[in-house]
Amino acid sequence: MTNGTAAEMPKKVLVIGSGPIIIGQAAEFDYAGTQACRSLREEGVEVVLVNSNPATIMTDEDMADRIYIEPLTLPVIERIIERERPDGVIGTMGGQTGLNLVVDLEKSGILEKYNVKALGTSVASVEMAEDREQFRDLLERIGEPVLPSYAVETVEDAVEAGRKIGYPAVVRPAYTLGGTGGGIAMNEQELRQIATGGIAASKVGQVLVEQSLLGWKEIEYEVMRDGEGSVITICNMENLDPMGVHTGDSIVVAPSQTLNDKDYQRLRTASLNIISGLDIKGGCNVQLAYRPSSMVAEAIDEGAGYDDEGSMYYVIEVNPRVSRSSALASKATGYPIARVAAKIALGKTLDQISNAVTQKTTAAFEPALDYCVVKIPRWPFDKFPTGDRSLGTQMKATGEVMAIDRTFEAALQKAVRSMENGRGSLLW
Repeated sequence: MTNGTAAEMPKKVLVIGSGPIIIGQAAEFDYAGTQACRSLREEGVEVVLVNSNPATIMTDEDMADRIYIEPLTLPVIERIIERERPDGVIGTMGGQTGLNLVVDLEKSGILEKYNVKALGTSVASVEMAEDREQFRDLLERIGEPVLPSYAVETVEDAVEAGRKIGYPAVVRPAYTLGGTGGGIAMNEQELRQIATGGIAASKVGQVLVEQSLLGWKEIEYEVMRDGEGSVITICNMENLDPMGVHTGDSIVVAPSQTLNDKDYQRLRTASLNIISGLDIKGGCNVQLAYRPSSMVAEAIDEGAGYDDEGSMYYVIEVNPRVSRSSALASKATGYPIARVAAKIALGKTLDQISNAVTQKTTAAFEPALDYCVVKIPRWPFDKFPTGDRSLGTQMKATGEVMAIDRTFEAALQKAVRSMENGRGSLLW
């Protein structure tokens, strides 16, 4: 589906939803799925939607031509494909659930059996981004800085990796969302515990044990690429909280406030190189760690991974799908990422997709922000009063508030008021 022509465009598409709204995988994916369904129907495509959660907007009767509220499992999806006979399937709108299902459909031969194409980003590209070892190899091939790390499949191998890297060490499971099964190990005992959970949580039983960058700046770029290789940056975001806190649990500011133009362009170029190297077709979220100043490094001291001779930045990970940050970037910039990604999945290029906001330009134009957006996460303390409130690499927030204003200070204060927790401002 790279060169979009009328003859090649699929007539019937199966969209896989995100399943239940759980901690780490929340309503942002309903937002993306709803946009995608509308976008496909704009092109005259018949949309078949499957989602196990009836309490979503995407399962409203007018969102798709056929709606299945069924368990998101391989046998059920196969029965739907057998009955509906779609030309293609899109799984990049349903968070990690949809992404994993498309990989399983391809691996099990179901897509080939019914002559169904995986639309948008290919399964090979998804595997390269999600498999920690393959992703590290890609970064080395394209010359992007990568942290000392080891992809392992047993607890003993993880312990050995921890000895080589030193502590603290970060554990990142493959094929999971919201940092599920991951964490920061300060010693061997903690590493054994986290690695055991991480290997169990990973779809392929693999975790990456890597050097810790606690205290470094965390920067995200939301990027878009079409089948012809055109790439744009939609939005860059800076986490107020440093590395070590999951981005879903962090206060996020767009655009970044502390990067100078040289730093911004350096990280932008890295993000575009990565999305091109992965051959992504659609939206993609790139997370990078940027070295703190020497003053900050002294304050956080050991475990910061700070080295005057080391790299200025490291690539942390990539989400080869519409992600939680995509929803934030869409609302912050007015650029409908899921809508555009759905049309790219059909074979359209960025210059062929109209900009729904300006009505005059195409989706190939990068948005410009002359304002500031602040997102603050919300935690369900009312439902889990005895829950562990410490923040780490596993996401715990179940929602968020967002505010827009001309300055960072005003946007932050407005977001604090939006929390509706009885505090009028940070100075309360």
